[in-house]
This record gives sequence, structure tokens and C-alpha cells, in this order.
Amino acid sequence: MRSVQFLTGFALLILASSLASAFDPSPLQDICVAIDEPKNAVFVNGKFCKDPKLARPGDFFLSGLDKPGNTANRLGFSVKNANVEQIPGLNTLGISAVRIDYAPYGQNPPHTHPRATEILTVLEGTLYVGFVTSNQLNNTLIAKVLKKGDVFVFPIGLIHFQFNIGKTNAVAIAALSSQNPGVITIANSVFGANPPINPDFLAKAFQLDVDVVKDLEAKF
Repeated sequence: MRSVQFLTGFALLILASSLASAFDPSPLQDICVAIDEPKNAVFVNGKFCKDPKLARPGDFFLSGLDKPGNTANRLGFSVKNANVEQIPGLNTLGISAVRIDYAPYGQNPPHTHPRATEILTVLEGTLYVGFVTSNQLNNTLIAKVLKKGDVFVFPIGLIHFQFNIGKTNAVAIAALSSQNPGVITIANSVFGANPPINPDFLAKAFQLDVDVVKDLEAKF
């Protein structure tokens, strides 16, 4: 009887494992157009790998995240990336990091990471952060004021933001669950698309005067 139970349990485990692995890998760039001739391939889902016997410490190393970024811009923030572009050894490992600097009242504007969940830790300053749930959850805002040492999570694909509400500079470090998480800044994507999205369409979508939309498109 025990052997039958064991075999039944083992069979269910194998079935569950096969179902769990039966899915496409997550995309690691925005698009990956299929071609028939491999020799013409330029991009793969990730990057080509060197012979592991030739790996060196520098493949897994990056310095400089202790240095503040330049926040002298219209939004008052700066992002330093530590992803597969800067650290080749991250390829296929599904993780990356960023340092974010905020001038007083600077902000990392509403954006999404299409391929990653983000966990953010405040190192200095006070941030107001939050994300908005999907339409199915009534676009609920989930937000909180964070101080030094506080941690907050932004779920994959959801619009989120950070705003320095303090009178001094703020610094945060974030980890992301992809070697290439991607970023879509909402205002840039909508009002700065190239070629531009028809302003009449955006005016109706956002319930704005068309001249306001044209002005916004001119800014982006």
C-alpha cells in the first residue's frame, strides 16, 4: 500500500513539475522578431554567452554606485543602472539593481517595469511612493511615506512613482527581478511617442482640450 501511495505521489509530482515548466520564457527585450535564417540573427532572448571557462571577476563587478547621480534636470532625479548592460555576468540570472538620487522635491515620475518586480530601500531622506493597481482592482492607489531604512515593493508591470517630499537630497537602492527590467515612463510614452499619437485621440482619451494635448506633446 505504501509503495502504491509513493508511486502515486511521485507521479503527481512529475506531472506538476512538467506543467510548471510548460511556459514560454519571459521576454528580455521589448520585441524579438522571428527569422528563418539564424546567421542573420542579431538579438536573442538575453545575450550570447562566453565560454564559462573564460569568465573573469570583472564580468560580475561594477563600481560607482556610491557616487551620487546628477539630479540637475527638470524632474530632479537620476538613475544609475546595474543591469546586464553594465554587468555581463548577470545574463540569465534574473536580477539587477539601480541607485536613484532625488533632489529636494524631485521625483521619479509614474512609470512601469514590464519585466520586473522592484523592491526599493531608502538610504537617505523621505520619499512618498506608491503604485496603482490594474483596472480589475479599480485602479486603487497604494502609497506610503518612507524614511531611511524603509522598504517598499512595486509589483511587476504596475504604474508606480517616487517623490522626495523632504527639503534635503534623498537616495534609494532598488533591486529588480530581471537582468533587463525595462522602463516605460508614462508621460514620455503617451505624449512623446514617435511619430506622435493623434492629439484628437488623446484629447478624447484623457478628456482634455486638443490644444492642451498639443502643448503636452510639444513638451515631450
